[in-house]
Amino acid sequence: MKALAPLLSFALGGASALWLAGCTSGYQVKVDALSKPEAEKAVAYRLQTSGSGIDPKSLRNQEAERFVRTALSGRGLYDAPRPELADIVVNLDYGVSEPKLVREMRTEPIYRTLPGRVFTAVVQVGVDKNGNPIFATQTYQEPPSTEYIGDREYMVTVVKYDKYLRLSARENKPAGDNAPPAELWTVDVNSEGESRDLRKHLPVLAAATIDFVGKDTRGQKSIRLTEEKEGAVAFVKKGMEPAPAAKADAPAEPAPATPETSPKG
Repeated sequence: MKALAPLLSFALGGASALWLAGCTSGYQVKVDALSKPEAEKAVAYRLQTSGSGIDPKSLRNQEAERFVRTALSGRGLYDAPRPELADIVVNLDYGVSEPKLVREMRTEPIYRTLPGRVFTAVVQVGVDKNGNPIFATQTYQEPPSTEYIGDREYMVTVVKYDKYLRLSARENKPAGDNAPPAELWTVDVNSEGESRDLRKHLPVLAAATIDFVGKDTRGQKSIRLTEEKEGAVAFVKKGMEPAPAAKADAPAEPAPATPETSPKG
């Protein structure tokens, strides 16, 4: 069964909709990045969150910042030990859009059931009084089978959400003449799908920024990320290794001798 040409045309237009984010096979996201040439020189940053409706002290935001710091480390950037030592201030914003209704074309295969082949066979049905076999013709039918005959296309209305993350970097110094600090680069990432689970998508959105920090995509582009063991998403979820801490059972340094504690000769 062939679909009508107008429906097919609409399907191709609507097919720009992304894979359902969160499916086990991978995540499709859109990235739009801008950058200035001098952005490559800025490697030390100070991260701050200032998105509307985001509580900077919440556990979710701490997790989001951890993902972003790991992603930035994948580009060779590092968190400045003191604010004044940072080359840039990286602003983090993320969230979920309001629900929106989207018309999509769906396709499903069509099958038909075919009756099994009918055939006859001569089989033994018994023996006579002398022990000789008795044969008869029997009719049999093979099991039915199914046959693919085409596809059926139909329209559905689904509710979708945009999960987004935006990083923008500005110089960590005044521009002069009371002008705001110059912005060096931005990365906008979003994933559209029926899920509105932002926490699940934050590491994916952060991982999508790795290849585009300080780059210019010259427009929005689509990329696909998977959760393979060595992939960007797994790297972001794992996070950076913490700095080694001093062992609690390490022997304490002996206190310097004083006149009161010095051994008597």
